[in-house]
Amino acid sequence: MCQDGGRQRSPATGAIHGRYYYNLVLIWQLQLHAVDETGSVVMRKRLRRGQVLSFFAGIPPCLVGMEACATAHHWARELIALGDEARLMPPTYVKRNKHDVADAEAIYEAVRRPSMRFVPAKTVEQQSALMMHRARDLLIRQRTMLVNALRGHLAELGLIEAQGLHKVARLIAVVMDENDRRVPDIARQVLKVIVNQIEDTQTRIAGLETQVLAWHKSNPVSQRLATIPGIGPIIATAIAATVADPSIFRSGREFAAWLGLVPRQNSTGGKARLGGISKRGDSYLRRLLVNSAHTVLLSSQQAKTAPRLMSLLGRKPRLVAAVALANKTARVAWAIMRRQDIYRHAAVAV
Repeated sequence: MCQDGGRQRSPATGAIHGRYYYNLVLIWQLQLHAVDETGSVVMRKRLRRGQVLSFFAGIPPCLVGMEACATAHHWARELIALGDEARLMPPTYVKRNKHDVADAEAIYEAVRRPSMRFVPAKTVEQQSALMMHRARDLLIRQRTMLVNALRGHLAELGLIEAQGLHKVARLIAVVMDENDRRVPDIARQVLKVIVNQIEDTQTRIAGLETQVLAWHKSNPVSQRLATIPGIGPIIATAIAATVADPSIFRSGREFAAWLGLVPRQNSTGGKARLGGISKRGDSYLRRLLVNSAHTVLLSSQQAKTAPRLMSLLGRKPRLVAAVALANKTARVAWAIMRRQDIYRHAAVAV
């Protein structure tokens, strides 16, 4: 809603009105859907990227609803700087008839719902930290592809090693050894290209991890999260950069549900039917937490002596126990961020 000292510029006509003019402007990517205080549509318009800021600068401050999609956080920051109120919504909450005009109208309906959950706009610092994580994750996937290619090619020559990234060093040594006649010269030249790419990718991953560690040391939220068992600098910085405001979640269970770590429900008639985890929400954080839980179950002596965790392992597969432990870790992480405190409990339970 907007007002400007009794003189308002109408976004539909550009005319100046003597009375207050209220409007609600919503944008999906570059499609505008403008509505006045009565709910009447005053404009539907498509803007080019270079026209967005100039358009909003020419109208009074208003409420802007957007899908939390690519570049949405950037536009939210720019609109907030102009004095507008920007609200980001998860795309899954907006109904679709799959064309831009219908999507923009659906956002208008969604932004006015009392129960709608909005996404806080991330700062440039938080998005920069997430870029480090996304780039590291991309390079790790590329390294995995290269390692698998190296293993596959050498397997054709009868050279096979055990699974695990640390075992690849033996295969690399075979490729780089000019005196090892098990690898033909033509194949060796090709495989050296892959080996060099693996080593270069590994160096770049290490450089990004150094940057992540430096950001972790400078961020108090990340340092507090790292006091939780099973959470190191990688997971701590990922959570700190992703969750801009923990208060948007009413509880740790709600935060775990947002990560997709709770069972899907198909309950009706008073009968609860629970399935596998929903997998809704941030897949990157969920994967980090579940992988961390697997590591805790395998190597932590403290976890191996926790009665409830051992009882769960005795009744359920290890994956189920890992997901339950990841759920618990997520709830603790929310409490740490919400209370701005450090982890103080030594017991590991699920």
